[in-house]
Amino acid sequence: MIYGFGNRVRAILMKRPSLTPLAASLPSTVPFVGPETQERQLGRPFRARIGANENGFGPSPRVIEAIAAGAADVWKYADPENFELRAAIARHHGVAPANIMIGPGIDGLLGLAVRLFVEPGQTVVSSLGGYPTFNFHVAGYGARLTTVAYRDDREDLDGLLDAIRRERPAMAYLANPDNPMGTWWPAAEVQRFIEALPETTMLILDEAYCETAPASALPVLDAGRPNILRMRTFSKAYGMAGMRCGYLIGDKDNIQAFDKVRDHFGMARLTQAAAIAALADQDWLDSVVTRIARSRDRIAQVAAESGLSPLPSASNFVAIDCGGDGAFALKVLQSLVAREVFVRKPMAPVLDRCIRVSCGPDRLMDIFAEELPGALAAARGN
Repeated sequence: MIYGFGNRVRAILMKRPSLTPLAASLPSTVPFVGPETQERQLGRPFRARIGANENGFGPSPRVIEAIAAGAADVWKYADPENFELRAAIARHHGVAPANIMIGPGIDGLLGLAVRLFVEPGQTVVSSLGGYPTFNFHVAGYGARLTTVAYRDDREDLDGLLDAIRRERPAMAYLANPDNPMGTWWPAAEVQRFIEALPETTMLILDEAYCETAPASALPVLDAGRPNILRMRTFSKAYGMAGMRCGYLIGDKDNIQAFDKVRDHFGMARLTQAAAIAALADQDWLDSVVTRIARSRDRIAQVAAESGLSPLPSASNFVAIDCGGDGAFALKVLQSLVAREVFVRKPMAPVLDRCIRVSCGPDRLMDIFAEELPGALAAARGN
């Protein structure tokens, strides 16, 4: 008891290092509550993990073989230049390796981009309800976020441009296809948006779902344009979310600037080998994209059979309009979680009337189909 009392006194009397004023001003938040955390709260595992936009169809068998083959070498640091992976990605897109930067998922690259191009107090423009991790980084580096509401469940390109012309921001963010709604704009509209940007505004074009989108949604790559960074990932269609590998395509001077701030040993050796193997198996990617499209149709069918309205999607998930407000959609989500079905939902006004269901194998879709009617009944109090 005396020892414990002494510790309490020491904790009260001792001085301690201080957080920076910026860090002290930030809330202690996590952009996403992981399914593992929810499983611990639930006291049992989910039967259907279909909420994190993961690819339940998994990676190419070549990826698994590459991981197994490289396992004995994990005592070595990875190549800090990511030389072979950058070269493979460059060949895949028909650009130079100098136009490619590798990072720990798009999330990590977003943080580096904000750090490089946005000063504290400067303005950043994004969509209200868009990918929250980007907003997390903007706040973390002391910038000011201006948001534009969605229109008809899509990011409002004209509204974003109006805000950009008004605010003259250091950076703007656009996802196409979009998360959390899965909607998209055709390439011509995205290109019109790009051409209208001020030269001093850096555009982050998040194309995490580009492989599952129609080719007509993707503008032609222009790696020489100095005010755009296009971000891609191995987490979605390639089925490698647990490997944490994203990349960006951009002007070589901007790409080189990332060497100033990145963790040069931050990309694991096995991740590099896995990503190279994934790129080499485009037949597997094509087969997975086909299965994702079928799964989107199945989710839409299940929703419609329960009287709900699925939104058109070009991603690996489907947003489902639950027909009420955000509070009702939250009840549906909670009822599904109680039935061991993990899904998520948008949180912004209007968008929050939906839940979001990730694509996956038939066995997971069967569980969702079985449990959705009961979850809806419980949410309605029946």
